[in-house]
Amino acid sequence: MIKILNYNEVQSSEIFARSEATANVEDIVTGIIANVRKNGDKALYEYCEKFDKATLSSLQVTEKEIDEAFALVDSEFIEIIKKAKENIIAFHQKQKRNSFIINETEGVVIGQKVIPIDKVGLYVPGGTAAYPSTVLMDSIPAKIAGCKEVVMVTPPGKDGKVNPVILAAAKIAGVDKIFKVGGAQAVAALAYGTESIPAVHKIVGPGNAFVAEAKRQVFGVVSIDMIAGPSEILIVADGTCNPKFVAADLLSQAEHDKMASAVLVTDSNELAIKVQKELEVQIPLLERAEIARASIDDNGKIIVADDLRVAIDIANEIAPEHLELCVDNPFDYLDSIRHAGSIFMGKNCPEALGDYFAGPNHTLPTSGTAKFSSPLSVDDFVKKTQYTYYTKDALAKVGKDVAYFAEKEGLTAHAKSAVIRLEEDE
Repeated sequence: MIKILNYNEVQSSEIFARSEATANVEDIVTGIIANVRKNGDKALYEYCEKFDKATLSSLQVTEKEIDEAFALVDSEFIEIIKKAKENIIAFHQKQKRNSFIINETEGVVIGQKVIPIDKVGLYVPGGTAAYPSTVLMDSIPAKIAGCKEVVMVTPPGKDGKVNPVILAAAKIAGVDKIFKVGGAQAVAALAYGTESIPAVHKIVGPGNAFVAEAKRQVFGVVSIDMIAGPSEILIVADGTCNPKFVAADLLSQAEHDKMASAVLVTDSNELAIKVQKELEVQIPLLERAEIARASIDDNGKIIVADDLRVAIDIANEIAPEHLELCVDNPFDYLDSIRHAGSIFMGKNCPEALGDYFAGPNHTLPTSGTAKFSSPLSVDDFVKKTQYTYYTKDALAKVGKDVAYFAEKEGLTAHAKSAVIRLEEDE
């Protein structure tokens, strides 16, 4: 049963404690990456047999396989995916950045170019659930950014096939290449390349502890979006909220995995008790009841605060991946929220809207990293370069200043590179 904590009566360590993975995966992942770098496709086939229990004749998904999978997905779901795609496009189009140029001083031109990353890799999890939503959320911003090649990796089932809904979503989103490989070995393949899988310049997408560790280890060889931890939801709710709704929203994240964190912060002790009871009603009805039960019992908590302002202070300190403001007039509180991956406003906005359909991205910072990082966006798929142009006359006006600055840093060659041009004109 979820625990109820009174904010003023317990240690802050109980309030702000997070679930942490205990498995030591670093050495295992290091070995996997080294094997893939050395043996390429051969290592990937072996890992596929070992971890996925599948024997493959080819790593790449063919157009025929994609078309066959598309035909297996019911037409209603295809239409829903297409609607979600349009919402995601509409939101992310607003994130596009433009290059700029400044030419305000005679003889001086400075500017910045925004350039799409050439090749990006998308990791789409398999295992206990299929996530076509992740395909959309990770590939559409890359396409909007203008990336030349979008490569997707995802683990196959025991039959050697990728879940049809994953392939259908990839086709709709316009993914360029798809490979049947998962885990740390997929991340290694994207980072270093193999005979079949091209090396990319950035890897994005969530995964288990092995995937997260692999992304950490290859960072620097390639860029990554973030190191994703267990799923999180924090709900700030006032006493007028429907406890059934609140419990359902908590469970929407608790069912992800046993390490997921579901937290309610409320100013109502009565609501806290009602939600605690309602969770016990709803958990047994879930298909993933065992996972949700472990998450709620081990990592869930209900925090009773003095008022909503204190509740928001708590939320800012936790900096959750998903934050629901289940209050009347939620926009009155929006400016007070400083640290959250994505905010869901009001009593009719379940987090599931963001997971699938509304348009904002669902690949979000976890484990408190919302204090300094952002949701996946078009920005993640571009890089910037800057340029500077000075005429001879423009340099003459500032050359001595540049040289003086350089000399103060003890870098006389820097200084000379500026003044030598001035000396030539004397």
